[in-house]
Amino acid sequence: QVQLVESAGGLVQPGGSLRLSCAAAGSIFSQYDMGWFRQAPGLQRELVAAITSGGSTNYADSVKGRFTISRDNAKNTVYLQMNSLKPEDTAVYYCNAARGITKYWGQGTQVTVSS
Repeated sequence: QVQLVESAGGLVQPGGSLRLSCAAAGSIFSQYDMGWFRQAPGLQRELVAAITSGGSTNYADSVKGRFTISRDNAKNTVYLQMNSLKPEDTAVYYCNAARGITKYWGQGTQVTVSS
């Protein structure tokens, strides 16, 4: 069992930056692949960025060059650094932990990009 707790999102102006964090508890964090997903109103949840237990990363085309995912296994935490934010990045962001067919989700945090 893994419990995931995301940091608070917030309201950011276009072009601004925000860092999300997700703290994990309850299992061996380093063995899990971690990801950030987002869901905007009326749309399906989509993968934003992922980092494997070995440190390999991948990103949605829409965020490449702007977002960076990283993990600190000593702190059981995964981060999403978001730069050059756009209004279309507005969504609820969810942290995900996966190992095999087992997946866990955080509660979600709202990110709003607006002037």
